[in-house]
Amino acid sequence: MVGMNYKLAELEKEGKPIYVGIVGAGQMGRGLVSQIMSMKGMRPAVVVDVVLENAKNAYKEAGLSEGKDFDTAQTVEEGNKLLALGKFVVTANNELATKCSFIHCSVDATGEPEAGAKIAVDAINNKKHIVMLNVEADVCIGHLLYKMANDAGVIYSGSAGDEPGAVMELYDFADALGFEVRVIGKGKNNVIDYDCTPETTAEEAKRKGASAKMICAFKDGTKTMVEMTAMANATGFLPDTMGAHGAAGQVKDLPDLLSLKSEGRGGILSSYRTVEYINGIAPGVFIIIASKLPDINHELAYLSMGNGPNYVLYRPYHLTSLETPLTVAKACIDHVPSIVPRFGLVAETGTIAKRDLRAGEKLDGIGGFTIRGTFISAKEAREQNILPIGLVNKSTQMIRDVKKGEIITYADVQLDENSLMVQLRKLQDAGLMTSKT
Repeated sequence: MVGMNYKLAELEKEGKPIYVGIVGAGQMGRGLVSQIMSMKGMRPAVVVDVVLENAKNAYKEAGLSEGKDFDTAQTVEEGNKLLALGKFVVTANNELATKCSFIHCSVDATGEPEAGAKIAVDAINNKKHIVMLNVEADVCIGHLLYKMANDAGVIYSGSAGDEPGAVMELYDFADALGFEVRVIGKGKNNVIDYDCTPETTAEEAKRKGASAKMICAFKDGTKTMVEMTAMANATGFLPDTMGAHGAAGQVKDLPDLLSLKSEGRGGILSSYRTVEYINGIAPGVFIIIASKLPDINHELAYLSMGNGPNYVLYRPYHLTSLETPLTVAKACIDHVPSIVPRFGLVAETGTIAKRDLRAGEKLDGIGGFTIRGTFISAKEAREQNILPIGLVNKSTQMIRDVKKGEIITYADVQLDENSLMVQLRKLQDAGLMTSKT
């Protein structure tokens, strides 16, 4: 992001700030609003939440006053009138974040795949750039949304600060320098608990000021699987094994730990160009690089990067939604994304039963009581007819019994055919099939 501060300062000087529409005023959305208020050249113009008080509190926490600085609007027309008066807008209608004429870029901070699908489509159709803090939607229909955005002449992007976006900064840096990138991945700060539920995470969620469902999605591993899927689709890298290895280690251990078993250095991998997660190095992201040239290896050793042949580049932080404004700026100013599924659908987040499931019962989606996600190559997912977890909503019904720990396939469920996610996924699958024939 070198030089972006100067570009934003110039927009501020010219009185031409970037107007951002934000959907979702939970933990991520509130942080995003406050961060943008701290910046030059950008305004959190519209904040949307189904609970209107959440949207109001996002502005209040950022130092704004209701009536004086922001007001409520219900329609796009009302929103445009308030924005023309120089006011900020709160609303429960997410169309204001994607359809108001003043908005340059929309941000989906809902974390809900179905909501994210509508927000992205509306933004693209209305010629707004769209930044997704909704990796759950991206890994399921991001390939289609990326193509739609390209056709519309706008930017579709995942967010800087999310772990996939953070690892892409390392990947792009190393790839530009001509290094061989062998492994990309992220840390995890707790051992996966496949059996956790919103009930078992309720106390922790309350302590952290987050939702129990979100904490559950982290602890049961689904968020990690989703994030690795996004990394795969952006780079073409694949899981070495379904769900990844998830070994434990420290940063200093990674060059040998993430080597090939056949190389005899204690490595766990069967192949390179893979995506992994490591217990014990959170909240960072990493890549493993290598070079065949002796002078480069000599200089890396001189720079205390290790003795090779593998070297680790590690970023010990990612600031989640606090970094999202930089992706907004890149989209609006430079017309480039932070991370997109450039390689199409090379990996999936498939669905696994958290408990025994019986025909006739409804599923509850990511971070719930019934299912969790796993990381698998798209080729294997197609061969096994595995259900992408992003297609599951509360109307998804089991039509066959599935045991705890087993993969759920398309044949095991009745999908919600009224779901926009389901409809868009069918369009995406049809396009992918056409492109292969």
